[in-house]
Amino acid sequence: MRLLDRYIGRSVLSAMLATLVVLTALIGFVTLLDEAGDAGRGDYGIGDVFIYVLLLLPRFAYELFPMAVLLGSLVGLGGLASHSELTAMRAAGVSLSRIMLAVMKAGVLAMVVMGLVGELVAPASEQYAGQMRAQKISGNVTLQTPYGFWARDGNAFINIRYLLPDARLRDVYIYEFSDDRRLLRATHAADAVYRGGQWLLSDVGRSRFTEAGVESEHLDSARWPSSLDPDILDVVAARPSMLPAWGLYQYIDYLRDNGLDARSYEVAFWSKVLTPVVVLVMIFLSLPFVFGSLRTVGVGQRIFVGALLGIGFLLLSRAFGNLAVVYRLDPLFAALFPSLFFLGIAFWLVRRVR
Repeated sequence: MRLLDRYIGRSVLSAMLATLVVLTALIGFVTLLDEAGDAGRGDYGIGDVFIYVLLLLPRFAYELFPMAVLLGSLVGLGGLASHSELTAMRAAGVSLSRIMLAVMKAGVLAMVVMGLVGELVAPASEQYAGQMRAQKISGNVTLQTPYGFWARDGNAFINIRYLLPDARLRDVYIYEFSDDRRLLRATHAADAVYRGGQWLLSDVGRSRFTEAGVESEHLDSARWPSSLDPDILDVVAARPSMLPAWGLYQYIDYLRDNGLDARSYEVAFWSKVLTPVVVLVMIFLSLPFVFGSLRTVGVGQRIFVGALLGIGFLLLSRAFGNLAVVYRLDPLFAALFPSLFFLGIAFWLVRRVR
């Protein structure tokens, strides 16, 4: 049985990998065409566009992985079915559940690899891509660190500990230097919001450094004109869906402790936690189409059906994620419902096959 498991798993894994490569390449090509319109802005050249898109490919691969699992299972098992290998297995007494278990083992292996990509590779590469793009276009030097977000704006260095939704910043430090690198002024603001083309700081502590000494003052609010706008911050900062699970968990705790809405981050967190469930559902969903009414159709038709199901799952997942934020649905329910819905469809189809 181990030999049979390896044979089925190898067939399915190779199909998953090929499908993932094709899907990622297609999305990357579309992104490249769209991004090429920004070539020539500042120092952002066509070579930088290629590098930027290449750095985004791990994120594309991670987001497309559930669809690749479904399509890969359909293609891999479909190839075995078209050569009557599955029929021979069933005739030899191999049960449908045994074949399904072999496919799921392959899916779990692929899921572990993609989980590492989603947790370790994709967030880092996307942040670096955003930093590179922002620096080339606007001249702002940016850096994401465990101690917050750092940026350079002319002779000022800015440290932002927390980037919040709706162009809001929390715990902001601004260090202004002279041309000869002498510290002129240090400012700390508890909050900052973007209004009218500049930042409005609140609860501001400011220190001026002169030859006579240090002059300190406290202001309820102050204006901070800067070329560092929310668009640059959005590009550099990773989206909630691309933050590591541990990072999401810590950030959710921070938002809750400060009375801020963490629902979008909670949906992203539960979506990551439930990724194994999604992968297993996609594999389970492919079985009825291989053993059922579509077992005699060609690869193209299987791919078409799988693409429709995969797109439907992605749309339903994003729709419920947005509904959770707008209508304050339970984040766990919003992340879990699409998988349960498609699992119900799979069970119904499997019963018909049996």
